[in-house]
Amino acid sequence: MKNIWLDCDPGHDDATAILLAVSAPNVKLLGVSNVHGNSDSNCTFNNAVRCLYAFGADPEVLVHRGAASPLIKHEKHDPEIHGRDGLGGVEGLPSVTDPALKERLESSLRAPRAVEGIANCIRRLIDDGKSKSDSESEKVTIVSTGPMTNIALFVSVYPDLLQHVEQFVFMGGGVGIGNRSAVAEYNILCDPEAAQIVLNAPVKKTMIPLNVTHTAIVTSEIHARLLSPSGSQSTTPLRHTLSTLISFFADSYKSVFGFEGGPPLHDALTIAYVAAPELFRTRRFRVDIELGGHHTSGETVVDLWDYRKAAEDDWGRDGKNCLVAESVDVSRFFDFFVECIERCDAISPLNH
Repeated sequence: MKNIWLDCDPGHDDATAILLAVSAPNVKLLGVSNVHGNSDSNCTFNNAVRCLYAFGADPEVLVHRGAASPLIKHEKHDPEIHGRDGLGGVEGLPSVTDPALKERLESSLRAPRAVEGIANCIRRLIDDGKSKSDSESEKVTIVSTGPMTNIALFVSVYPDLLQHVEQFVFMGGGVGIGNRSAVAEYNILCDPEAAQIVLNAPVKKTMIPLNVTHTAIVTSEIHARLLSPSGSQSTTPLRHTLSTLISFFADSYKSVFGFEGGPPLHDALTIAYVAAPELFRTRRFRVDIELGGHHTSGETVVDLWDYRKAAEDDWGRDGKNCLVAESVDVSRFFDFFVECIERCDAISPLNH
């Protein structure tokens, strides 16, 4: 069982990552933090609370409020893709004024901020692990599906706790491609300095880039399986909510990027990687972020030809610091995704 902390900016595809984090086998979601990105931090906080409730997360899993702006750059959002509140067009999610959300919302508002929340989570794992022989029980995988501002702050403030981080897994970057500039992917572009701080940390890291996420397309056939797995016309409120989420995202990707076959399910791949890494093929490289380029700010510079001769035994500043996903078994990933929806369907309060 992998302990995970999810840092996110929901966001349609972030919502599917939350669903998998709650429902996937082999993972235990310990906490969630929100960050600026797809929408402003108030919206991403509210959306994370709404998703945890809708997907039947343990009430003890709270949302810890995170950074409202990047370390240096001006804050940016993406209403063109996600709508003004980050979850445009999604039907069936309760609003934050719904009484059903009151306890989780109030508990999250009282919870420590993101950096302290991550640190406290790790300290609890350390304390719990003292009575266990399994050293893995003391470690956490930190997953990022938005700008990495919170993670960079944690790395900077608590370097002494990094030995208890098994790995950082992030959706971001691209090898030679971008989606919000010619060469930069949106999550990295929002806070490139934060991404570089995380890449410099002496901890194993795995990057799930656009090259891979653009292959995980929710086709009409997969959408139909999501909506009604038996092939009948019957569905559930949860599945209807997910269907509206996918439909809005598909329309956005068609109008903005010209994706005709369906939207890519970027962020869900991070959780799939933690739960089922055998679905992915990865290679280890030196990865850095372009911080100064007029045309290339936010580019993930992947040293494909090992020009730097980076050390193999170093995950930090001077080494081959990152596993880069090169492919995913798309068919098996969507089988996994649909299975997680089935588990979620059984527990979601939207259905009861």
